[in-house]
This record gives sequence, structure tokens and C-alpha cells, in this order.
Amino acid sequence: MATLREYFEKDFGHNFRFHIKLPFRDSYIEGAILYDFAGFFAFSALYVPGEDKDLQFFLNLISEIEYGKTRVHFDGKVSLPPAKEFPGRLLVQNKADFEMLGQYFGDTEWMSTKNMPTSSRIFVYSESDLPADQIAALKASATERGLDVHFRSQTFVRERNKYEPPLAFICHDSRDKDAVAEKIAVNLQRMLCTVWYDEFSLRVGDNLRDSIEKGLKECKKCILILSPNFISNKGWTKTEFDSIFTRQILEEKKPVLPVWYQVNKKDVYEYSPSLAGVYGLDWERLGEEKVCQQLYSVIMDE
Repeated sequence: MATLREYFEKDFGHNFRFHIKLPFRDSYIEGAILYDFAGFFAFSALYVPGEDKDLQFFLNLISEIEYGKTRVHFDGKVSLPPAKEFPGRLLVQNKADFEMLGQYFGDTEWMSTKNMPTSSRIFVYSESDLPADQIAALKASATERGLDVHFRSQTFVRERNKYEPPLAFICHDSRDKDAVAEKIAVNLQRMLCTVWYDEFSLRVGDNLRDSIEKGLKECKKCILILSPNFISNKGWTKTEFDSIFTRQILEEKKPVLPVWYQVNKKDVYEYSPSLAGVYGLDWERLGEEKVCQQLYSVIMDE
């Protein structure tokens, strides 16, 4: 299931995202300024990690923000909306004054972020939950300061997840997490393709077996990262593979999307002859970007 972090990163996908850091106390709060070329206005979002934050923390945070005047630090990164979300052209001008331009197909006008009015709306993505009365108090305090705060916490995640089952399950050996699995998970979720990935989908206290089996049943595709580590693992990865293979037989479909990492066809055949006949994406030959694009295309086409 998607996490709050995922929603913070993928929400408002049709907008241009300017990554920022908001100074707060002796540290920074991660955030983004989002430019909506359709409505022609800008607004902001903040991400607050940790489950130990109380109402006073957020009241203090809001008190540090002054509409139209608070200075933020550019985090060195911008994110463009995917082509399907923005039917036009985008242009980034990284000169003395950073500027982003957008033009819809069929329109002669280039719209600039410099001319875009800023809304007082702030979306706060908080890993800490607050009861309804405290959220109301926070919103009231923000209103007094001319701000329009929308609070999104774990309650938001739980309710939203009911209507957004993941589209793909990522089956991998934990030793391949950094090199391949996490890169695929992050790339797909940035393209608005929800995935079941243990780092995103498991929470403290979850029953591991129940969560994995639920993910396998709900997802229409399974990304299978075949590697020497995976092949030699006789534990959870073997159990997951057996479940996936059984599903493929029962449904008479092809839910498996193999990604080959440091293996060849002989290695795959010796592990599972049936898998050797399924076209796999070679991570080392194609590279991260092409593999993720092809996975996204297959998953979303269905």
C-alpha cells in the first residue's frame, strides 16, 4: 500500500514541483512549491517525518510562516509533470532568476511562474496523527495568520488506501534492495504507478506473511527481480515466487514481469524452466531509466 511519503511525492502530479527546505528551529522542513499552470496559481506542501509531533509543534511551525514573506531554500531539484499530465510544452530557464515556462498545445502564450499568483494554501503531510479537535485548532490558528492549512496524516493514508490498491508487487531479495528494487519502486511511484514494496507498504506491527499475501493477491502485476541473491534464497523470496507461479497457472494470465540482474538465461532456466521462456528486462544492458519506463508501460497499458 502507498505511504504518506509516496503521496507527498506523487500528489499534484500535473504540477511543476520546485523542491525547497523551510528553515525551522535548528533544522529544515522538507517541502515543495507547486505551480499549477491550468489554474495559474502556486501553492505549497510540507512533509513532516516522525510520529512524535504534537499540536504545539505544528502551531509553532505555522507561526514561522508569513504569507508572501517567508524565505525558503531551494533544494537543488525540480520535478516536471509527466507528458500525459501536461498536454503541452515546458521550459526551464536556469539563469540569474530561475524561471519555469509552460505552453499548452494550440495556445501561443507562454505562461511564466514569475507571473503566477501564490495561494495561501499549504498541504501539511504529517507522519504524526492529530485528533480532529486539534486539527481544527491548527486550521483556525493558520486562518488567523492568513494561511489555509490542509492536514494529511496516517488517517488520510488509511482512508485513501482503501480506494487505491497497488498495481504491481515487487518481489526481490533484500540484498538487491539498494541496487535495483528501491530504484524501481521510487521511479514507478513518481510516474503515479502505485507499487507494493516493503519499505513503502509495511508498518511496524504488521503481520509480514499476511501483508505479502495481500499484496500478491491485489496487484495485477508482479515485478520479479531475478538475481544470484534471489536464486540462492530459499526463504521468503522462494515462498513469494511459488505464490506468483501458482497464480499464473490459476488465472491463465501473465502477471510476472521479470527483471534480470547479474544473471543470464542459463541461470534463469536452472532456477525455473518456465521463467526462461518469459521475456525479461536486463537491468545492466538497458539501464535503470529504460527498465522502469518499460515496466510502467506494461503495467499501465492494462
